[in-house]
Amino acid sequence: MNVINFQTIDWQNIPKTEHIGETGTSFWQTLQLAGLRIRLVEYSAGYMADHWCQKGHIVYCLEGEFMSELEGKRNVLLTKGMTYVVSDNMSSHRSVSKNGVKTTYC
Repeated sequence: MNVINFQTIDWQNIPKTEHIGETGTSFWQTLQLAGLRIRLVEYSAGYMADHWCQKGHIVYCLEGEFMSELEGKRNVLLTKGMTYVVSDNMSSHRSVSKNGVKTTYC
């Protein structure tokens, strides 16, 4: 069992990494803990992920809005204050942002 002790995260001290999408760019600030990856992610306007993701997430929309496309199913719009949750290998999904967005991923 992984144990994570109480800690705070000062996102100003976590470097950003650039990830090019099919269109647009995302910037990730990533903190890797034992068994848990936490990311603060910003998508540029016009962003579309370059892959379908099978990984499980808890995603919280901090600012703006984005579409979570579910492969072969439907599109779900997330706006500020909304969350989606999915387990590993349950729903292929990718993110699309028309105007840019800031989210957290766990």
